[in-house]
Amino acid sequence: MAEPGTGGGGGGLLSSGSERRCRARLAAGGRRGTAAAAAAAVLVPLCSVRGRPALLFTLRSRRLGGPHSGDVSFPGGRRDPGDGDSVATALRETREELGLALGPPSVWGQLRALPDLQGQMVAPVVANLGPLEDLTLTPNPDEVEEVFTMPLAHLLREENQGYTHFRTAGRYSYTLPVFLNGPHKVWGLTAIITELTLELLAPDHYRLKTHAPRRSSTV
Repeated sequence: MAEPGTGGGGGGLLSSGSERRCRARLAAGGRRGTAAAAAAAVLVPLCSVRGRPALLFTLRSRRLGGPHSGDVSFPGGRRDPGDGDSVATALRETREELGLALGPPSVWGQLRALPDLQGQMVAPVVANLGPLEDLTLTPNPDEVEEVFTMPLAHLLREENQGYTHFRTAGRYSYTLPVFLNGPHKVWGLTAIITELTLELLAPDHYRLKTHAPRRSSTV
């Protein structure tokens, strides 16, 4: 049996059939109010690397300072007054961080918004960049230290999945995912968004195993 993400003909998890299914599910989530306006947005960049479906991540520049410098992340940031919606925020931030101009047709939809460490809601915007070999990325060194990808098949393997249990008042209160054995450990809010993306793309191979609080710190 082909590993998840490579079989199924025509690209597997990123095939036209998968895209239609994911777009429909994300649109249904939006109608239920899961895509409400948020204070910030990130792009969840699907792509293919030598024909293998993958996710693209960035390593935040240490020049930024603060608690998240050097962390694995997705392109994104706070919503500007001129941004029409969260999609506009995610696309603008991707252009500023990676020098990559994407159009709305690349966007599949939004996952549910999630709270960051400060409690502000962050909207994850799923988009397909296409083959990475066809793109020219020019990372902004003031914001991005490194760009790397991880195959979806790697992320879907159980041996590359870990979990961190958090205690509150002496009791386990929530569990967050960690993705291991790649160029960098994926954790915090980025790992939660990665998990939601895997569940969206591969519902037959991945089930959410974590419980994340909706209004408390997740990064």
